[in-house]
Amino acid sequence: MALARQGADLVLTARNQTRADATMAMIAAAAPGTRIDVHYGDFADLASVAALGREIVARHTRIDTLINNAGIHAFKSRVTADGYSEMVAVNYLAPWLLTSILQQTMIRSAPSRIVTVASQASRQAAGFDPLAALVDKHPFSARGSSAIYGRTKLMNIMFSMELARRLKGSGVAVNCLCPGFNVTGLGRELWFAAPLERLLTWLKIGNPERGAAIIVRLASDPAFAEVTGGYFSASGARPLVPVAPGADRQAQQALWQATAERVAAFCRDEVIEGCVGE
Repeated sequence: MALARQGADLVLTARNQTRADATMAMIAAAAPGTRIDVHYGDFADLASVAALGREIVARHTRIDTLINNAGIHAFKSRVTADGYSEMVAVNYLAPWLLTSILQQTMIRSAPSRIVTVASQASRQAAGFDPLAALVDKHPFSARGSSAIYGRTKLMNIMFSMELARRLKGSGVAVNCLCPGFNVTGLGRELWFAAPLERLLTWLKIGNPERGAAIIVRLASDPAFAEVTGGYFSASGARPLVPVAPGADRQAQQALWQATAERVAAFCRDEVIEGCVGE
């Protein structure tokens, strides 16, 4: 809604038409006349992500800003059809693959920006092995879910920093952020999530406009046009330093290569050069 108020044309991804229609209605109320193009896909299915990316590339010759925001906090273990932990697939592999397929369009559209929503929940992953986390499918309970979620968010940070380095000089600025605590339904799998959300909203705690503000700032503020490779807080866009091994360049490169090898099969020949793993 904030980007729409700035006059942006929006390209949205959605899981189904019901969710898309509800979102478009909110945007239309906030900024009447906004141009919105919706593409449908399932971020737990890498073939679906690739198809969605190809649709966007075919329909849009220019992309000024890509915001990787979709995510899930699963409170029980689930494995996708591709053989990955659901949180790894949705939170990390899906935006990695989508960004790869859109990359060449964004380079041609430069100056452009890529903004990835990470989290300080990543601090729970301190000292983890990212290559092991990429393929880990061990069962977990609600109690152990936060550590898994944190790993995916640290992988997002590592992806963003490595991508910024690879795209240096291309005119594409790449940054990531922690949006802080926001009441957005992320914990909806818990039985008490709905009443808790109503209580927090009543108490005016966790207003998602605060988290959205830093996303919009990195996506559109002229002050960040040439800033790249950063990790920022929702509090005044303060620079953050990820826990180890998040900022380790060698670890970032190793995770990058391992990820590229795993998603390469989902890049068709006509877009393989657009895959950032190539």
